[in-house]
Amino acid sequence: MNLILLGAPGAGKGTQAEIICEKLSIPAISTGNIIRAALKNGTEMGLKAKSFIDAGALVPDDVVIGIIKERLAEDDCKGGFILDGFPRTIPQAEALDEMGVQIDKVIEIYVPDEKIVKRMSGRRVCKACGASYHTEYKKPAKEGICNVCGEELVIRADDHPDTVLERLKVYHDQTEPLKDYYAKQNKLSVVEGQEEVADTTALTLKALEE
Repeated sequence: MNLILLGAPGAGKGTQAEIICEKLSIPAISTGNIIRAALKNGTEMGLKAKSFIDAGALVPDDVVIGIIKERLAEDDCKGGFILDGFPRTIPQAEALDEMGVQIDKVIEIYVPDEKIVKRMSGRRVCKACGASYHTEYKKPAKEGICNVCGEELVIRADDHPDTVLERLKVYHDQTEPLKDYYAKQNKLSVVEGQEEVADTTALTLKALEE
């Protein structure tokens, strides 16, 4: 089965990708990971990407698509795959179609913006050992102090409410239109993200069977 997972930042899409990957024994392909692998392996598209990264520029669509194409041609994708983080835009989805890549199912993990802001802005990370906490869901024994090493907990720049809202805006503007794109192909299922990961997983696995 060839799958695409959609979801706003903080909706838990990556966790679901890992679970489906294990359940179906197919690779979960994250754009960031495969770009890093292409750079490391020095593939033709990896070298092209490096020239943009070294210049501090965004890697353009045609290069990202080329890297995806290289990755999907590998043997472990013959039985199916999960695309996580690609496509991000309608032109990328169209390019995927033009490559002849058959997508069987597209699942969006949906969580309302206000819940995402609450989830992400409540995250705290130990600046020394990297242990993670949450002001509501996973509180440290002593407020602001890491249980593991006793160092101070901080909020990452990515988790600041203003940053989260900006990332959500980009998602709604650029990626959310993909829902209509795939709904018109009768490939879209929407799963409402739950508070418990296991509950979201149950709904995701059920959507795969529809």
